[in-house]
Amino acid sequence: MLPRLDATLRRLRDERDRLTDAEAHELLSTAAPGNGGGQPGREVGEAFLAVRALLGEIQDRGIVVRDIDRGLIDFPAILEGREVYLCWELDEDGIGFWHDLESGYGGRQPLE
Repeated sequence: MLPRLDATLRRLRDERDRLTDAEAHELLSTAAPGNGGGQPGREVGEAFLAVRALLGEIQDRGIVVRDIDRGLIDFPAILEGREVYLCWELDEDGIGFWHDLESGYGGRQPLE
């Protein structure tokens, strides 16, 4: 699952960058009064829909996206009889850490 998540998270970052691109927003604001935004508006709208779809694809699997920039995600799991999150970040070789539901990234512990 991690190779597919890796690709999805990278696409998510790319689409999010399109959505927040200052140049696209400037073009949109200058074009919007006359024609509803034209091509810049369409590009921002497409990026928004792509971000929403990619987030949904991940969340539909029960995976929690914590940080799009870092590609940080949590997988709900049971470890030694208690609920925890298995924690993974883009460019990590595999899932090697976990943390309590309340502690977050700062409370990451290595899996043994």
